Amino acid sequence: MSQSAKDVTSEELLAHILSTLEDEKAEDIEQIDLRGKTSIGDYMVVCSGRSSRQVSAISEKLVDRLKQDLGRASRVEGKATGDWVLIDTGDIIVHVFRPEVREFYQMEKMWRDGISPDKPQG
Repeated sequence: MSQSAKDVTSEELLAHILSTLEDEKAEDIEQIDLRGKTSIGDYMVVCSGRSSRQVSAISEKLVDRLKQDLGRASRVEGKATGDWVLIDTGDIIVHVFRPEVREFYQMEKMWRDGISPDKPQG
């Protein structure tokens, strides 16, 4: 029996996302706690797939499992190219990268170091 999207806490959603990413063989999975840093969500998850095909497959499977298991619809951007797929679940933003694209953008370093789009620099 699946829970409704309203009944799932961001921590439960995070656990489900991490479990799915591990099941789908995503690599270098990293979670970043965004609470108190920005209003875009509670957590960010960054991971890699070995190829464009795997990045797309991981993303597709994650979106499908969130919908089937939790009734949670997600917004997806970038799946067609498979270089960097962004999945917005509402409470959690998931980035699935090819390794070289991830290295170029260094998304987790930016957020871990306290730099965020919501916070003015200076």
